[in-house]
Amino acid sequence: MDVTRLMLPPSLRPGSDRPAGPPDPSRVLRHDALLAVVLALVDVAFALGLPDEGRRPTAFGWALLLLAHVPMAWRRTAPLASFLGVVACVAPYHAMDFHHTAPLAVSLVGLFTVAMTGRPRRSVLIGVGVIGLMLTVKFSKGMAEGAEALRVAGWIVAVLLLGVYARVHRQYLASIVERAERAERTREEEARRRVAEERLRVARDLHDLLAHSITLVGVQTSVAAHVLNADPDRLDRAAVARALDDIADTCRSARGELRATLEVLRASPDESRGPLPGLDGVPELLAAARTAGAVVTAVLDPPQVPPAVGAAAYRIVQEALTNAVRHGGPDVSVRVEIGAGQGELRVTVQDDGVGTAPPAGGGGFGLVGMRERARSVLGTLEAGPRDEGGFRVAARIPVPGGPAAHRPTEEPR
Repeated sequence: MDVTRLMLPPSLRPGSDRPAGPPDPSRVLRHDALLAVVLALVDVAFALGLPDEGRRPTAFGWALLLLAHVPMAWRRTAPLASFLGVVACVAPYHAMDFHHTAPLAVSLVGLFTVAMTGRPRRSVLIGVGVIGLMLTVKFSKGMAEGAEALRVAGWIVAVLLLGVYARVHRQYLASIVERAERAERTREEEARRRVAEERLRVARDLHDLLAHSITLVGVQTSVAAHVLNADPDRLDRAAVARALDDIADTCRSARGELRATLEVLRASPDESRGPLPGLDGVPELLAAARTAGAVVTAVLDPPQVPPAVGAAAYRIVQEALTNAVRHGGPDVSVRVEIGAGQGELRVTVQDDGVGTAPPAGGGGFGLVGMRERARSVLGTLEAGPRDEGGFRVAARIPVPGGPAAHRPTEEPR
């Protein structure tokens, strides 16, 4: 029989599905009252059936014996007071030399409860007090009864040790439950954090992609409208067709990149997923900016970098070009530099446009998104107006091992 399993509350029993928490007081009282009735029946059976040197209980003896079981109904609510109530009834019972084995069950359960619910010091003090009182009384009646008392003292010590073990085991199980709950909370918080980070990453990707594509489409549409309205009598059909083709190419490119971005949200592992954008896609961004009317020059020294670093640099260049085209005014000149520094990747985009910065009160997230991109790969980003006019964005991203130097390639205008 697993004594600790019977004595532990249901929420701490191994294999229990009951939620942990404070037990119902009325339920505890009912169970302890039932246990008191069972112990009373057992002790009455001992008094009637077991031989003993003590005399058979009188009516007063029976009253003391049964009354000793009443405090057991509160053994878990007030364990020490309950045990002292048992002692208050059992002590005069033994003093009148009634059947000494009869109150055995209620006495041992009371001792066990005190040891299981209290500190070891309290258990030791109660054990010493009970054993000392018993040995004093028994040895005063002779050595034979003293020797018998020593045997009973061994049982008392065993019960106290069992109660202390049950208390330690209960605390151990409670600590396991607490650690499991804490680990579950940590896993849930980690999952929520990962979901939030993924949502933020997808939001940044969508912002960069849509803002860039919509800006280019708007500029190209304005070019086509200008060509149509400039001189209706001599319509330049080739220029209109070229502007419309640029719009179609921008839409196709945006659609493909949008599909690749949203595929990360699919649950099926069999879905094909496009690679992360990288530094090899920067020339396409430069070409798109040129079709929007910007004069773009570039010095590209693309090193070999991790995909995450390449994707961050690509998005920074994309957003910086978008801001230059949107806020730089007509015929803006933009210079893009990508190169390797001392263990870092350096990205610089500057223009000479009339716009000094994106509108502060427009609620945009361009500059915030670029800084978050840089921070996501442990880099830094500086953005602000230039003294000679225009706007400058400079990012420095550390690269593990240091990127290898490449020969700079001058992009044509």
